[in-house]
Amino acid sequence: MCAGDLNSKSSLSRSPLLPDRSRSSKPLHAAAPVNIRHFGIEFCVDSTMTSRTHSARELRPLRRHLPFGSAKGQTVVEFALVVLLFFLLIFGVLDFGRLFFVQMSVQNAVQQAGRFAVTGNHLPDPNNPGQNLSRVNSIIATAQNAAVGATITNVQVSSLKGGAGSAGGPGDTVTVSVTTSLQLVTPLIAQFFPGGTYTFTSSVSFKNEPFPPANTK
Repeated sequence: MCAGDLNSKSSLSRSPLLPDRSRSSKPLHAAAPVNIRHFGIEFCVDSTMTSRTHSARELRPLRRHLPFGSAKGQTVVEFALVVLLFFLLIFGVLDFGRLFFVQMSVQNAVQQAGRFAVTGNHLPDPNNPGQNLSRVNSIIATAQNAAVGATITNVQVSSLKGGAGSAGGPGDTVTVSVTTSLQLVTPLIAQFFPGGTYTFTSSVSFKNEPFPPANTK
């Protein structure tokens, strides 16, 4: 073998492109153990890991720092506060809904009673078949029957010429007034009203039709 061949082999064996088995297989950068905290959990990175890459499987949890007892207590307190506000809102909506409904019912009742009053008609007496109620009692019964969802116990009938307790004659002006109360169910809202009740008052005035004078009473 010629010297040239030996020199080429020698230079090839020392080529930087080929791996050198004599070099150490130790990692390029040895990292010291590092503690990593993520979402309240502390992890430790192995010292054998390189400084460039690491695997999630090589992270081991050391200890938890979350106080679970106090977290549960805080959750219970927050839930209690939210529940109180929620039920207060629900019962408040129910109370105001009832107030609106009763107000509309009372207004409808007084309108129906006023329209009936101007006609001079009488309703049949349910306790005495074949007889009629008086005109004022007929007007009161009409208002009570028209009040859906509300109990009406105070109905006042008066006229311009006949005064209180009279529906007036033909051409007179009759006034029908209805008053009722509603008990509120929400204590926080009820404290703003006297006795925890809201009083409804509605009245209407109509001019009587030219009915026969005998129907005045």
